[in-house]
Amino acid sequence: MSTHIDDPQALRPHSVVERLRLVVAGEVHAPGTGGYDLASATFNVATEHHPAAVVVAADAADVAAAVRVAAASGLTVAVQATGHGAMAAKSDAILINTSRLSTLSIDVAARTATVGAGVRWQKVLDATSPFGLGGLCGSAPDAGVVGYTIGGGMGPIARTYGFAADHVVELEVVSADGSISRVDESTDPDLFWAIRGGGAAFGIVTEMTFRLFPLTTLHAGGLFFDIVDAPRVLRGWREWVHMIPESVSTSVAVLNLPPLPDLPEVLRGRTVLHVRYATADRRDEYTSIIGAIRALATPLLDTVTDIHYADLGAIHADPTDPMPVSERGMLLAELPVEAIDTFFATVGPDAELPIIMAEIRAMGGALARDAETPNAVAGRTAAFALFTLGMNVPPIADAVVGALDSILAAMAPWGTGGSLLNFAGGVTDEPARRVHSAWGVEKYTRLREIREQVDPKGVFAAAARW
Repeated sequence: MSTHIDDPQALRPHSVVERLRLVVAGEVHAPGTGGYDLASATFNVATEHHPAAVVVAADAADVAAAVRVAAASGLTVAVQATGHGAMAAKSDAILINTSRLSTLSIDVAARTATVGAGVRWQKVLDATSPFGLGGLCGSAPDAGVVGYTIGGGMGPIARTYGFAADHVVELEVVSADGSISRVDESTDPDLFWAIRGGGAAFGIVTEMTFRLFPLTTLHAGGLFFDIVDAPRVLRGWREWVHMIPESVSTSVAVLNLPPLPDLPEVLRGRTVLHVRYATADRRDEYTSIIGAIRALATPLLDTVTDIHYADLGAIHADPTDPMPVSERGMLLAELPVEAIDTFFATVGPDAELPIIMAEIRAMGGALARDAETPNAVAGRTAAFALFTLGMNVPPIADAVVGALDSILAAMAPWGTGGSLLNFAGGVTDEPARRVHSAWGVEKYTRLREIREQVDPKGVFAAAARW
């Protein structure tokens, strides 16, 4: 077993893998080994990592040691826990896998949870549920808590509670010089501001403390409609969403479902419209508000009911198995009738696009308000978020990205020009430009200035998802 060594200069005679093995207590894998392939595997298998080495960190000290080796070797650093939204690490990078940083503690009195960088949301939901508490999980509870949150974090009840990043109270961060520090609004306000919404470009978060909320049950689920009813339901949803209180969160999606046996028989192999809905408010007028959507057409399947908060993944029912996908997203300033009609004409069955899903999420409510402790989350002024997804499998793989881009182009007249960090679908070119636009000139300029201060040599370039 190795020990942590603070002087990377002493390591120069060795290869990068050997240098890492001298200073890292966890596993270090070289290219061409089975451990390398396993440790660099991603949930989105379209992302293929080819780093100089993979470090499976045992603790924050391992992360710091790996960063110091990377900096001394002229390499960059990439980081992932689950690989849901990873940027591909190239041969000039060391990939740090944080999945073993799995500590979780709950302070019931303070209503906070502290998690390591490898913790997934479902673990938090299950651990906090007995106390009648819950964190602001996304639609996919299998995703990592830290990566989701520092990218902003807009989940199924976001209109009520805001972005997950708004409720972070402290971070443990490994900086580009390999130092470890506890960061909050008092100790380092600039770095604390930037990471919460700016993502991994400013440091590697190895531990995070965030607020919990009194969440036990939701009135939530989905209504699946035959695609022939979609134009009427979409128009009705558009009108309805402008009248609902912020205690209700909702989205609507056109889904092209495969003929898989684990799907309900009525949905297998069909193109459907899925209205997603959730409220934590137990008053009758809010739990019955979904009746206005039920009245628009007869659903093929109605899953709206009272559910435990820990089961909120059932609302969107996102896939849980790794798959190769491409994504694109943009923010919408408005959604007039012309926009909703264009949306359906572009993504409906007549368009025959090779996509899995095209979704519009209602924003507003708490999402539109600044965090109590300001952060770098972008897009608060948008009314809706558009998200599209396609599967990169033969024979359609080469056409998927173009299809996704064509949807965004069709909806551009109603767009803000921006995109949420977690929904941009890329880290360079047009997706990156949309994220920059969503931040705005002042916020983006501040982010760049902070990044130049904390990482002047670009050590975290491969970790920067913007």
